[in-house]
Amino acid sequence: MKTEQVFGMHAVQSLIKSAPQRICELLVVKGRQDQRVKKILDAAQKHQIKPRFVERAELDGLCDGSHQGVLVLAQPGKHYDEKALLELVEQTDRDPFILVLDGVTDPHNLGACMRSADAAGVHAVVIPKDNSASLNEAARKVACGAAETVPLVVVTNLARTLKQLQQKGLWIAGAAGEAEQSIYQANLTGPRVVVMGAEGEGMRRLTRETCDELVKIPMQGSVSSLNVSVATGILLFEVLRQRDMPR
Repeated sequence: MKTEQVFGMHAVQSLIKSAPQRICELLVVKGRQDQRVKKILDAAQKHQIKPRFVERAELDGLCDGSHQGVLVLAQPGKHYDEKALLELVEQTDRDPFILVLDGVTDPHNLGACMRSADAAGVHAVVIPKDNSASLNEAARKVACGAAETVPLVVVTNLARTLKQLQQKGLWIAGAAGEAEQSIYQANLTGPRVVVMGAEGEGMRRLTRETCDELVKIPMQGSVSSLNVSVATGILLFEVLRQRDMPR
């Protein structure tokens, strides 16, 4: 059976908490006895997960990233597709909040966007099957556990998916530097999809044409654009701020 690697303190702790049944093996570097490792070992014990203590060289050989002394071999997580996304939208008990990443190809940016999405209360993150980073070990590490709590939906036709979300009553706001209204002028309340494009190139044409409105982050300095994960965090938390405002 093919397994996934999950490593790093936050990612491993989140997996033990959210989906302990997926864990096939927990590897911990020998000699670490600090509080962060103790928390993981205590959580594992509650779920009857027995760790295997190994030399650091073994962990170094298993993964490319910074494992921080812990690594899990786990069964693959649930796969989310278009159908699952629409079911999730129908079943949520509050206004749906969806993040779409169009052409984000750096796994570190994907992981950072997942982390911001989790913090802002996003119900799902949507990416196209092609021309997008995958949720690999590096993305999971940067996501700091968000990859285990926020569904990542992979779709074959992004424009079609956006139209289906519109039919479900969601309004789509796409981020574009040339937009006339800023995120602080736009009404971003209600059932909402936020679309972020690739850094520099922005959204693809069909994606842009499907949006109900375009918004921009006002820039005061000399730089022309922000890192996509930074921009995503700013926009998501503006949506959250507007949602929490008294009406």
